[in-house]
Order: sequence, then structure tokens, then C-alpha cells
Amino acid sequence: MKTASRFAAIVLLLIGVFVLSPASRAQQCDRACLIMTTNIYLAGLVAHDPSIVKFSPNVKFVENTVPMKPGDGLWKTASAIPTTFKIYVPDTVSQEIGFLGVMQENDRPIELALRLKIRDGQIVEAEHLIARGLRDTSLPNLQLPRPGLLTTVPTAQRIPRDQMLKIAASYYDALVNSDGHAAPFADDCVRRENGFQTTSNPPPATPGRGTMGAMGCASQLDTRVMSYIKRIEPRRVEIADPETGLVFGLSQFRHPMEEKTLKIVGVPGVDHVDMNFKPFDLPAAHIYKISGGKIHEIEAMGFMMPYNSKTGWE
Repeated sequence: MKTASRFAAIVLLLIGVFVLSPASRAQQCDRACLIMTTNIYLAGLVAHDPSIVKFSPNVKFVENTVPMKPGDGLWKTASAIPTTFKIYVPDTVSQEIGFLGVMQENDRPIELALRLKIRDGQIVEAEHLIARGLRDTSLPNLQLPRPGLLTTVPTAQRIPRDQMLKIAASYYDALVNSDGHAAPFADDCVRRENGFQTTSNPPPATPGRGTMGAMGCASQLDTRVMSYIKRIEPRRVEIADPETGLVFGLSQFRHPMEEKTLKIVGVPGVDHVDMNFKPFDLPAAHIYKISGGKIHEIEAMGFMMPYNSKTGWE
């Protein structure tokens, strides 16, 4: 606790004046300001001290779909800031930032999706999605972000922000409709979920269900293996950074699980998949890498909740 507080104090000493001064509050928060605000927020979490953060008096804070107050939830249990796995999506237009990182809670790794909304130098909305119980086999993929997620997009490959948002939103249509052509997936597209790679894996020695995990982002959806996803609502895709080509999306997957068997098409030796699960929701965060008008990387996280749960933002 003392170490965390000292760390937070050092952060404020180095950058607090830049972020919290009256001059800064009168201006729009640029990319550096949004990223710095996120780092101060994370330092405050680990110090268990919300006073470090410049919150609006009327801030709305939601963690894992539950409305809370700053100081509750992860503010009490965070034990180490993200160090190596960190992805920032600053949006100077919406004055929001999305963040995906791996940090410690009670000295155990968690994956945190964070959204902050800034107005007049103050945080007016803060949102946490936390994936706990990460698989040991997935942790190697959560040590460092894939290089493609961090690289700057060449100017010639950039597209306007509003088009980026539309492309990212089309991913949800592709899932619900089991249509790999509903979104512009690149041939090299790779998707990971809570660190687990779900596409483009090495093909299995014997064709079968493992074949679907070796398929690309588009061809896998065409098999209808995701057809148990009936609704994705709400879909909040409002944060994009043209410089890095990243879009940050939040959504809630609704799974009624009325069909206990899925018909699979186009996979030799596999004509169905058993789905003996109870209905459930999956609040999720996705980061999409868009370059040349196509989706090249998808980094996602999520956790299970009861079917038709509220989002905390009603």
C-alpha cells in the first residue's frame, strides 16, 4: 500500500501539473493528455486513492456492469499497475480513451478494459470490465501486445475516423449473421480472446473440430460455429485513433442457448457441434486494428454474466 502510494505520488509530481492545471482544463485533451490521464488513473487505482484522479463531482462509474463510486471495486483490490501488456486508444474527437491491459488484483493477473470520458479536464465517465481467472495457457499471449496493435499506420493506409468506426461495428453484424463477408477482414486477421488465440492457429494433424481454430477470421464465421450468438446489444463503438488504426468497442453478447446443437458447414468431418450450455451474457471489449480499410488484428476480453443482464449504463 505504501509503495503504491509513493508510486502514485511520483506520477503526480512528474505529470500532474500538465494534466490537472487550470490551463489544461480550458483546452481539449490531446493524445498525450488522454494517455497521461489514463496512467494517473491506473496509479490511483493501485494506490487505492481516488483523490489522485480529477473526477467530475457527477462522475458515473461502472465496474463489470455494476454502478459504483470511485473508491469501490478494483479501487480496493488493485495491487500492481499494467507493465508490459498495455494498449491505448485515445480519441481526441470524442474526448474518450479506451485501454486494455494486464495488471494485478490481490497479486493475481487480471485483464482490464478501461474507458474514460473527459470533459473540461475532468473525468465524467469511468468504466471497468475485468476478466479474472485467466487461463495459465493464455498468459504467454498476455505478456506483450502483438506488434501490429502498436505500430503507427502509414499515412497512405489510414482512413477517416468515422469510417473506422463503421468498419469496427460491422464485426458484430458478421458474428450475429455468421457471415465472414459482412466485415472487411484482412487475410492475415488474427483474433484473441482473454489471451486465447481463436483463429489462425496451426492446423491439427487430423482434420476435425480443431480445423475451425486454424481458420481465418472470415472463413471461421462462415462455418456457423458462432451462430449461438443471437444478439449483441448494446454496441458502443465510439473511440478510434487514426494514427494507430485502433478502434475500441464495448458490447454485450446475448446467448439464449435455445439450440443445443449447431449445424456446421464447410468443415470436413464436422457436421455439428454440441452446445449444452445454459443461457448467458458476455460483456466484452474489443480492440480492432484497421489499416487499408481492413481488420488485421482483434484483441478481445470478456466475462460471463446471467442472461439479459443490465449493462450499468441504462
